[in-house]
Amino acid sequence: MSIEANGRQLDPHNVKDLENYMKKSLIAASMGLLMSASAFAGSMKADIVDTASEAGTFKTLLAAAEAAGLVDTLRSAGPFTVFAPTDDAFAKLPAGTVDNLLLPENKDQLAALLTYHVVPGKVMAADVQDKGMAKTVQGDSVDFSIAGEAVMIDAAKITATDIQASNGIIHVIDSVILPN
Repeated sequence: MSIEANGRQLDPHNVKDLENYMKKSLIAASMGLLMSASAFAGSMKADIVDTASEAGTFKTLLAAAEAAGLVDTLRSAGPFTVFAPTDDAFAKLPAGTVDNLLLPENKDQLAALLTYHVVPGKVMAADVQDKGMAKTVQGDSVDFSIAGEAVMIDAAKITATDIQASNGIIHVIDSVILPN
């Protein structure tokens, strides 16, 4: 048996040479496996909940989804398109509105409000047409309009689009939209 390492021939009877060769081989193989695993993990997209959480600007939306019992749904296979109001969007609501909606007795009303922000399937920004509409998970339809560079869903401006998640798409909106 002939083994070469670092440009020199190793003596197969020299235990120290073989141990060093085996250690280096094992380390190299382990590093390759770790790099492959981290590359694979990095290519996996987070679900809608984790993606929104990582953004850091949807704390109110996520707290509301938790209070409404919708987190598991937003983690499911989907796909869903979420028109996600930022924390600033929720802050535009009249004082006390969010606190009131988060009360356990208002869970159904909160769920209806939040599911009005969700459309089944993947709706990419390029799919939105002026005077278009889409039926929400809540049951009512939202209306889209385009004026110059501004794309609106009901009375909210879409400020960021096509944020990919493993189970759908997130579009950021600047206001909370209200069902009819």
